[in-house]
Amino acid sequence: MSMYSFGNDLYTGRKSFDFVGKRKIWFSIAIVAIIASVCLVIFKGLNLGIEFTGGSQFTISSTQTTDQSLASDIMSKDLGDSAARVTQVGSSTIRVQTSAQGISNEDTEKVRQALADAYDVDVAKVTSTFIGPSWGADIFSKAIRGFIVFLVLVAVGLSLYFRSWRNAAGAILALFHDLIVTVGIYCLFGFEVTPSTVIGLLTILGYSLYDTIVVFDKVRENTTKLLAQRSYTFAESTNLAVNQTLIRSINTSVTSILPVASILFIGVLVLGAGTLRDLALVMFVGLLLSTMSSLFIATPLAVQLAELDPALKKHTALVLELRAQRKAAREARIAAGETDLGADDEADNLEAAHGVIREVGHHQGIAAQPKRKNRRKR
Repeated sequence: MSMYSFGNDLYTGRKSFDFVGKRKIWFSIAIVAIIASVCLVIFKGLNLGIEFTGGSQFTISSTQTTDQSLASDIMSKDLGDSAARVTQVGSSTIRVQTSAQGISNEDTEKVRQALADAYDVDVAKVTSTFIGPSWGADIFSKAIRGFIVFLVLVAVGLSLYFRSWRNAAGAILALFHDLIVTVGIYCLFGFEVTPSTVIGLLTILGYSLYDTIVVFDKVRENTTKLLAQRSYTFAESTNLAVNQTLIRSINTSVTSILPVASILFIGVLVLGAGTLRDLALVMFVGLLLSTMSSLFIATPLAVQLAELDPALKKHTALVLELRAQRKAAREARIAAGETDLGADDEADNLEAAHGVIREVGHHQGIAAQPKRKNRRKR
């Protein structure tokens, strides 16, 4: 089946994935992931960069070679730091960061000379800088303040736009899921957390929110006349909206992840542009999580909260009761020997589960299109 046919079947309801109906499974997986991430942060801890822990940085300029192992061996031998971070900056600069504390001036000059000899440059080309932990803490505190302001504005904006606090709650809780699980993945694999990582975390929030709003907007369109009919429930119309926007979500995700993946795997691993690693890594992980959360968490969670509304709860019960009555009537007709049940089957399948198609988003032909005025001169 072509992608066009597949997308068309998803839009019309002929094919459907039960995102909303299986929401308890998705919620269970999300809760386990969040608990595991929190436990990793508490018991294992984050691998913080020297911007947060403090340390020294050496920069070797105008090098003839970019072999990073030379600097790693020197840091391990002279300072006892086998985990020093060595990255290539540009085509002829090497940056070495160490979290070793209490480095004396004599040790600093010794390391500078060793690096100059190893990379065959003048010692003046090797600069040293001490980075205090207060700088990283200041960046982190400002990021937290920006995150709080962002959440408040998102909550107000979504509540006004969709006229429902439940959509805003679903979107914000999905954002928290993305952030917490991303941090947990960093803990699990020991990825280093730098100011670029913090910036990347804030960047993926906008993408996650965009993908969620696309789905919510389709939900609003599908549920415009929800309470005026008795064919489908709020959960069914919402699940249809998720399926109708699925292809768009996949396309958006692919076009967003591919450039980031190119930067991460080609730019860092092949070309050696280590300065891009932190930002690209967190965005790659965050984009994958954001795509999944908008489908499996944000929308099903909004449905779960919406079904607490007494009016929706009553409507859902009524639809299911009428559907059960139709099913009982059909079974009685079968027991009576009647075989022509095509109309009833269609009503219980397409009309009952996806009757929203006939009310919104259905192409009504050329006759329903606006007429163009005749502008020819007489």
